Amino acid sequence: MKKTISIALFFLLVLRFNNYAQQTTTTTTTTTTTTNSSYSNEKYGKTLNLGLGIGGYAGYYGYAGHTMPVFHIDYEFDVAKSFTLAPFISFYSYKDGYYWGDKNDPYKYYYYHETVVPIGVKGTYYFDKLLHANPKWDFYLAGSLGFAIVHSSWDNGYNGDMNYYRDANPLFLDLHIGTEYHFNSKLGIFFDLSTGVSTIGLAIH
Repeated sequence: MKKTISIALFFLLVLRFNNYAQQTTTTTTTTTTTTNSSYSNEKYGKTLNLGLGIGGYAGYYGYAGHTMPVFHIDYEFDVAKSFTLAPFISFYSYKDGYYWGDKNDPYKYYYYHETVVPIGVKGTYYFDKLLHANPKWDFYLAGSLGFAIVHSSWDNGYNGDMNYYRDANPLFLDLHIGTEYHFNSKLGIFFDLSTGVSTIGLAIH
């Protein structure tokens, strides 16, 4: 609950700052005309996004039960006004120890290893124009759909329940809300809040 409130406050502060900045930059008719023109001409595609997140306790990654880094990469294409599609691939790997033994095997910790590669497509709608966003900022809602390639194994010598750990679901659907700040026309930094794993990273235009 505290995390949700903090995130909501963060977005409200960003929007308030954005509206203030927009008012400052549109004090003349000429500036207003230029800003409106930038909305109509703005493209969001041809963007490479490189992100890093922490998963393991919520959403698609919640089954792991402990924190782990998740690496993410996608490439956005313009398909309609203010809407992009982005093929993506993510990667994470983890291991966990399970104390086990029987009359034929010594009691000790055996480790379960899992590597997961989610692959899919992310659809993103940008609502900068609706919010009268400052050109330095982008705001969006998105959904991602895909499947996961899962490889799992146990240490040699483990003869217990191979299904003690639950594998990742091969199919997933996540929702996203996020923002990007543009340092310049070629580079930005984004924060993507997701029902799967939230990421922060660089956007290369």
